[in-house]
Amino acid sequence: MKVFYTHAGCTLVALNPFQPIPDLYSLDVMKEYHYAHQPQEFKPHIFIVAEEAYRNVRGQLEPVNQSLVVSGESGAGKTWTSRCLMKYYATVASVSVVKSQDTVERIERRVLDSNPVMEAFGNACTLRNNNSSRFGKYIQLQLDRCQLLVGASVQTYLLEKTRVACQTANERNFHIFYQMMKGATDEQRKEWKMSHDQSFVWLPNSEKTIEGWCPFFMCIKQHILAGILQLGNVSFSSSADESQPCHLDAKSKGTGYCFLLCVPAEELQTCLRVRTLKAGKQSVLKPCSQAECSVRRDCLAKVIYAQLFEWLVTFINNSICADKSTWCNFIGVLDVYGFECFQTNNLEQLCINYANEKLQQHFVAHYLRAQQIVFPAALMSEEYVSEGLQWSFVKYQDNQSCLDLLEGSPISVFSLLNEESRLNRASDAKTFRVRLEKELCDNANISWDKFSKVPHFTVAHYAGKVGYQIEGMAEKNKDPVPPELISLLQKSNNQLLHQIFKDNETESQIKKGPGKTTVVSKFKNSLETLMKILHFTTPHYTRCIKPNPECKPLTFKKEEVDSLLPCLIICVLTPQRQH
Repeated sequence: MKVFYTHAGCTLVALNPFQPIPDLYSLDVMKEYHYAHQPQEFKPHIFIVAEEAYRNVRGQLEPVNQSLVVSGESGAGKTWTSRCLMKYYATVASVSVVKSQDTVERIERRVLDSNPVMEAFGNACTLRNNNSSRFGKYIQLQLDRCQLLVGASVQTYLLEKTRVACQTANERNFHIFYQMMKGATDEQRKEWKMSHDQSFVWLPNSEKTIEGWCPFFMCIKQHILAGILQLGNVSFSSSADESQPCHLDAKSKGTGYCFLLCVPAEELQTCLRVRTLKAGKQSVLKPCSQAECSVRRDCLAKVIYAQLFEWLVTFINNSICADKSTWCNFIGVLDVYGFECFQTNNLEQLCINYANEKLQQHFVAHYLRAQQIVFPAALMSEEYVSEGLQWSFVKYQDNQSCLDLLEGSPISVFSLLNEESRLNRASDAKTFRVRLEKELCDNANISWDKFSKVPHFTVAHYAGKVGYQIEGMAEKNKDPVPPELISLLQKSNNQLLHQIFKDNETESQIKKGPGKTTVVSKFKNSLETLMKILHFTTPHYTRCIKPNPECKPLTFKKEEVDSLLPCLIICVLTPQRQH
């Protein structure tokens, strides 16, 4: 029986079928739910959630603005579900007797076309998902007084830029690199200084098929992306004389990456191998070790890609965002990271799981407390007994103590991590672990394995315990960008590179000193802004489920799904009837 949706309380649960089900999302099905007198009486469907939010806006029910929160682990179908929601609104909210049909179609097309562009630059093939979003996004669909779609805007969170220069075994870089190489003409390869048989260190598993195609190609961006790929092939060897810079390996002496990034070859190669130290008003040049050269190369690639991604988001928003005077309400679609626990977890997982903790608290505050006040135990018990289901009063777990551990004031994991990152020295993992234990020993949500040889700490999240490796965490939080590299990019003859580095945040870091703005503080601030938006909207939750780890079509493994239950944002709900 092909049933992919059900309700658990006020949350829609969606199973990923891992194969196209076109009849489930056709235009006729959209119309059926949109024009239904009581859509809730139909079979559970993502369109019920979409229509309920839309009718709330039309009815101007307070709070009028809506948020649709789509959660689930990687491969559960969050991206597809978000696409369905956007397609639904682009369809049902674009029938206008006021505007010309051409205008409506142009707005709809721009909004929908932003999806494959964002996925190309922000998604990648991982062990768990061939089209995994490596960033979070909140898409705000803007509606006018007639509840017609007039524009949209995108807010993004924590792009996994480390993937540009480091891909784990059997995973891939961002889709855009593979799409670019697959679609490149002979003439373009010649422009990019790339032969057909050239391989790239940062382009692993290129034989795998790619999902979709990004139509968003302009020569100025292709040159930058090609330059990043060429940069990944640059390698170094130590000099016999430590007072001299490292050597560029034979295969790295070409200057194709310098040409593509439009910067002087000699200056860039010097910046990669020599660092500038400030001693008062004087500058001292110091040769980098072989490891330091590789770090600077990777740092250059990551900062270019990150700034290009931010520019892309701004470009899309400028193209699809309506003037504030033309819209009055919005429906937001939040595609969030799933809770993550890998064999090795570091700063990225800490931030992602922190975001999930915040969303879990929001879910509890808005739904469980309200449900148990509105529906007393006697009434809920009677309904469940009539369905022949066992029932007990829901006991939800308040995760405030975990949030206090991570973000609390004055002392928390984040505050201590920021202090460590701002010290003008290399971080020592063992020393930092001792500091964490000393300062946070009173919080029951953190623990340590004293017999472990690898410094780490374990956090008891709402979805289970996760151990975080401390080594490298402070450096990632600093996200250091050598000032001389930024200065060089600001002088690039590539118009776009020059533009995006001219007045960016990295320039202010140079003036204020390294580490003033950390990854954690930036992410925390952006997440707080998001939570304020969610707080002043009516939320609707959809939980996507990955029914089997192999991504096999129409295959449901009960044991695998049961193992996911602790990570579900709906885990505190007692199951209701199946449809």
